[in-house]
Amino acid sequence: EECARLDRAHSVAADTLADDPRPYRVYLAWFGPGMVKVGITGVGRGPARLLEQGAVCFTWLGSGPLMAARRTEELLRAALRVPDRIPYADKRAVRAALPVTAAERAREVEELHARAGVLAEWPESLGREPCRVVDHVERFGLLGPAAAAGGDVVELAPGGAVSGELVAAAGPDLHLAVGGRRGTVVLDTRLMTGWEVTPRSSDTGELSFPVREFTRAPDGLF
Repeated sequence: EECARLDRAHSVAADTLADDPRPYRVYLAWFGPGMVKVGITGVGRGPARLLEQGAVCFTWLGSGPLMAARRTEELLRAALRVPDRIPYADKRAVRAALPVTAAERAREVEELHARAGVLAEWPESLGREPCRVVDHVERFGLLGPAAAAGGDVVELAPGGAVSGELVAAAGPDLHLAVGGRRGTVVLDTRLMTGWEVTPRSSDTGELSFPVREFTRAPDGLF
């Protein structure tokens, strides 16, 4: 708990570092069809924040002082209704049916970057950056059909287990091919805190934790 309080006290997201002199970048991150968010990260961190969030693809919008980056983030939320947070449960569900080509995956980010670029209220101290979409599908291992999960592990419980072949990893999520009716499921590694990881004596997958299945609406969207 003490570590969590310290982390929060030095959190950019919590607006506790308004006088931070380091440069920051504003980005657009895409997680699946209709799912784009705006965010900020330190220039010194490079794309690490996007990898941590499991962003399928992203582009930079601009860079500059922290408060200018924060105002730009707020501008996109207000003017273009772009959220700054997307629940991991939503990311996982839409990740199971990603467009096949990188061009398709980049389209929404490119369109939103163009719309953001014509807004008149951009802070003068934020230097704009061109749209160069970076795709993480190959890096995450999401290319093959085996990576498409049908659900995610809800919780870990005493006496239970999950094991299988690691076929993809995006942000905190491990895509495990457990075999049988379940096929592939997502395990959020943040659930593993305090639990023991042990090797399995069998090559076959195992799953005895509760799983929440991803469901599709009639139009094909999750």
